[in-house]
Amino acid sequence: MKYRRLGRTGLKVSELSFGSWVTFGPQLDVGRAADLLAQAYEAGVNFFDNAEVYAGGESERIMGEAIARLRWERHSYVVTSKFFWGIHDGVNSRNTLNRKYLIEAVDASLERFALDHLDLIYCHRPDPETPLAETVFAMSELVSAHKAHYWGTSEWSADEIRGAIAIARENHLHAPVVEQPQYNLLERNRVEVEYKRLLEEEGIGLTTWSPLASGILTGKYRDGIPPGSRASLAGYEWLAPYVTDPKRQRVAEELAKVARNLDLTPSQLAIAWCLLNPNVSTVILGATSQKQLEENLSAASVLDRIDQAARAQIDAIVS
Repeated sequence: MKYRRLGRTGLKVSELSFGSWVTFGPQLDVGRAADLLAQAYEAGVNFFDNAEVYAGGESERIMGEAIARLRWERHSYVVTSKFFWGIHDGVNSRNTLNRKYLIEAVDASLERFALDHLDLIYCHRPDPETPLAETVFAMSELVSAHKAHYWGTSEWSADEIRGAIAIARENHLHAPVVEQPQYNLLERNRVEVEYKRLLEEEGIGLTTWSPLASGILTGKYRDGIPPGSRASLAGYEWLAPYVTDPKRQRVAEELAKVARNLDLTPSQLAIAWCLLNPNVSTVILGATSQKQLEENLSAASVLDRIDQAARAQIDAIVS
């Protein structure tokens, strides 16, 4: 496993990381989660991604309990969570980044993890109804209080991120150092176009999610939605039109042909392609089985197979 700096910070994170979206809770209990965490950790993964909203807080509890069972030393891993959607009903508890919510939500998250601090906390989405300065002050305060070491954003626009950085600088606060956007062969514009100047000028890190485009790029949805897949789970019905879209399916089929010619699986090709972007600090993987995780982790060792000719062929398919 290779390690990359998180943007311009000194923190080094594994180029492949492991996340719990959809899987922890709906598909994996503590025992099975611990098995996958151990497998990732033994492969050199040191970055583990979570969010308050995943399984209504249950994902954080499962990850925390699994880590406790594995008895990892705290210095050896980086654990994260994200905040915005909320898990309690109430005018100040849903879809907000106000100070009250953020401080209370992070405290509750730490209780579920059974940890005294997180390494990285994110604002899971922008909040147009809360003054940006209020959010920046609250996130900086959480870092100053040692509830987290760094903070960042997820799916914020370049302008919103710039605004947060400017407020932090003007007030000598901790600024956001990382963004977590979706990035894969089907979703490139935000990272490669919108963030281009932001990355050049500010050097924020990118912890990218959905390298397999919710499974489309694996080919699993070629013949519809198989039982047990994430698009078949209660609460994730909204994924069905996306993963079965004919145009996306055709692109996935063409990419699968490129993968075969390179002696790669479609998953390996998709994940390795994300790693070829030097602005990406880590690519977050998800898995429900050890076999699946092993295949995905192997993508880091096949980057040299995607030469310039292969990249040009891929660009022609997805452009």
